[in-house]
Amino acid sequence: MSGLLVQGLHKSFGGLRVTNNVSLALAPGARVALIGPNGAGKTTLVNLISGVLAPGSGSISLDGQDIGAWPQERRVKAGLVRTFQITTLAARLPVLRQVEMALHVREGLAHRWWRSVDALPAVREEACAILDDLGLSHAAPRTPLELAYGEQRLVEMALALALRPRVLLLDEPMAGVPRSESDTLLRALDRLPPELAVLIIEHDMDVVFRFAQHIIVMAEGAVLAAGTPAEIRQHSAVRDAYLGHKP
Repeated sequence: MSGLLVQGLHKSFGGLRVTNNVSLALAPGARVALIGPNGAGKTTLVNLISGVLAPGSGSISLDGQDIGAWPQERRVKAGLVRTFQITTLAARLPVLRQVEMALHVREGLAHRWWRSVDALPAVREEACAILDDLGLSHAAPRTPLELAYGEQRLVEMALALALRPRVLLLDEPMAGVPRSESDTLLRALDRLPPELAVLIIEHDMDVVFRFAQHIIVMAEGAVLAAGTPAEIRQHSAVRDAYLGHKP
């Protein structure tokens, strides 16, 4: 199939099984949320998909090609990109320069140290366009230290988009973001390319139910339920285990 297909993933640490027969599919343009209580196995699953961890068994394919044995770098080049729960930005490097550097990596120009990044106007133009699409044009000359935390999370998203992903894995993009800044991130999520498949791990249910077309609920390393937002709201086991008893 076109897109990401995960089938029967298992992962154990010693005698502890943290991923138990998990399967999911992300077609181009999909907007999928992965939710569940702490310790449910969500980040472990993303680590398996992105290549941080190797599964004990199961398969991962991208556009019909088995990528389960590929290193992280090769998966990124193939279009499978992730962000992390904690910001990993260069604190004192201007935002525009960081996005330009990501574009250089994508185009295989990162080791051409004898050329200035300013020598390629097309790179500067694309970097500015990415920042503009995320509402970050004002941040281009500034460093992450000068930005609000919500804007820093947007810069991470800009770096991911600079790699031109076909599948984007967002690991708790709202983590640590003040409520006053959450609308900025939500607007950015709404502006993501429509053909991009997105899997988001998120604890903020307002974000989940606004963004996702499909929701997967994990508990104790396994898929507890999957369906549309309306189906998940009404799922009795999900309400008992995670959402509470509100109708």
